[in-house]
Amino acid sequence: MTDEQTADARPALGELLAATVPMVRTLGLEVLAADADRAVVRLPDEAAFHNHIGGPHAGAMFTLGESASGAIVLAAFGDHLSDAVPLAVRAEIAYRKLAKGPVTATATLGRPVDDVLAELRAGGRPEFPVAVAIERQDGAVAGEMTITWTLRPTG
Repeated sequence: MTDEQTADARPALGELLAATVPMVRTLGLEVLAADADRAVVRLPDEAAFHNHIGGPHAGAMFTLGESASGAIVLAAFGDHLSDAVPLAVRAEIAYRKLAKGPVTATATLGRPVDDVLAELRAGGRPEFPVAVAIERQDGAVAGEMTITWTLRPTG
């Protein structure tokens, strides 16, 4: 995908997430990048989302990470939504460092897209991990997540 195509895809994917996932709108999440290789989503620094020590609440960080994982799933498998419904199966998060200010979540697929699609086409219900790093503005990793997704066949 060219830089121009990626730029064109960002608003559309961000608008799709905001239209279909109310928490994305509630938290004002911004899709900064999204393609089959990685997705980057930003959580703004808003006092309403803070915890008792002034950083983003754990629930807001979880939603940020899960939303980044959803963005990469949509970017990678969006052309196959008539064949399958993407669903998060399970998630694990580790909070590593105190986060202050805006934070970004970067998601990467843990399995090749073609392998997942081959399993789907063979009649399976593929599962695949998405790794997410949640970073502060200084680049320090404030949290790490793994979300396992599936593509549930529609037929």
